Amino acid sequence: MVEAKLLRKEQLRITYIGHATLLLEFGDIRILTDPNFDEKLGYFLPRVTPPGMRIAELPRIDAILLTHAHADHLSFRSLRALPSDIPVYAPLTIVRWLHRERIPNARPITSGQIIHVSRIAIEATTARHTGARYGIDRWRSIAYMYLLDDGISSVLFTGDTAITPAASTLARRVLPRRVDVALLPIGDAPWWKRSLFRRGHLTSEDALSLFDQINARIFVPFHWGTFRHVTSGAYDAIRVLRALLTKYHRASDVRILAPGESLVLEASRQ
Repeated sequence: MVEAKLLRKEQLRITYIGHATLLLEFGDIRILTDPNFDEKLGYFLPRVTPPGMRIAELPRIDAILLTHAHADHLSFRSLRALPSDIPVYAPLTIVRWLHRERIPNARPITSGQIIHVSRIAIEATTARHTGARYGIDRWRSIAYMYLLDDGISSVLFTGDTAITPAASTLARRVLPRRVDVALLPIGDAPWWKRSLFRRGHLTSEDALSLFDQINARIFVPFHWGTFRHVTSGAYDAIRVLRALLTKYHRASDVRILAPGESLVLEASRQ
């Protein structure tokens, strides 16, 4: 694997690989979220852009975070392609499934629990999203969001979620500081599906509203520019977001990263 340029301890780098796969680097500690490097989603929805980094280009990874069981967030193929010694943290029902699929490095984390990866404290809480993969497997319906904090920099990665006070509650864990980066998904749905969609997802408008509630320093949108969906294109949501930013009061705090692009932040005292 290729070693990325080293960061100072007080620096934070976010790299958007695609969909919900992001590389979070707190200095020399690296966390990978919901890794999916597949060419298709569900065997028929094509990937429209290649991953921003190939698996062979990834630096050493210290931990993987999985939010839920949906195929766009849980790729068995991608997990098997990554080094087997990387700990994979996920809800217990997913961990049991991973073990049955011969991915033994999976470790459970419960809502409200804090685990440590080197100096990074990672707390899980329940997102507002039904994560069952097939609909009938309701025992796998739990979905998480994660707060990562090394005492210098912090990131809130929500996975899939609708607007929920749980995000703001989790963000307050770093007070008196502010969360440095809110990683929030954006999606789009036709009018006839929008009400149902918003029960478990964020539209671009919802993401800006949740960003205001969290009051993070920076908002980086994900879940766009990667896969074609059944009722929306890969770029529909980001087009809506760009239009909304023309009138949004914190437009300069929204950083849109295309797959493969990175954002580097210095630690803030705020």
